[in-house]
Amino acid sequence: MKYKAIIFDMDGTIIDTEHIWREATHWLLTSRGITVTPDLEQELSKRLNGLAMTPCVKIIKELANLDEDVEQLVKQKSEKANELYAQGVRFINGFLDFHKRAIAHNLKVGIATNADDHTVRITNEKLDLSRLFGDHIYNITHVNYLHKPNPALYLHAATKLAIDAQECIAIEDSTNGIRAARDAGMFCIGINTSRKPERLSESHMIINHYEEIDLPSLLKIS
Repeated sequence: MKYKAIIFDMDGTIIDTEHIWREATHWLLTSRGITVTPDLEQELSKRLNGLAMTPCVKIIKELANLDEDVEQLVKQKSEKANELYAQGVRFINGFLDFHKRAIAHNLKVGIATNADDHTVRITNEKLDLSRLFGDHIYNITHVNYLHKPNPALYLHAATKLAIDAQECIAIEDSTNGIRAARDAGMFCIGINTSRKPERLSESHMIINHYEEIDLPSLLKIS
């Protein structure tokens, strides 16, 4: 079997946004008079990584004992995050060169992200993702909001690419994303952009930078 496609997560995998989501979370709490202590910061980092917006906000509400409805908190955090996206979203170092290498090897490419339509639209406007992926940009709205670790997003992306899931490589930066990719039957590469390799322990391969992926060797042994 030879791999025929690479499906990328978005946040933390092709775009550098961990600082954006951290700042949006801090704003949500500090605007309510809550101090983000080192212990709270550690718990947030551990539990929120790779989650979609609604389950993420449910955890924030629980940890901070907030009284407001989850829907209202989601709306406010989304608005703050999208404001920050418009100002400071950027590609992960090495991604664009790796994307060129993937295309040169005749691999199809796509995105499977827990982000919502609005966040994807803003990111696309800022970085022109459509130039790189065409119509193959899929988010939770395409799978009835079934977020990772559910494998639905990866299976949907593979179907739309017309490639069997077992012939796909997934690149992820979170535990939930890796579980989703593996449960979809894909070979999963964990990229350590967060500098927290423990998040990637369930991946088939761990890298720190895109330059470490030897595509000819990977395709040869697949």
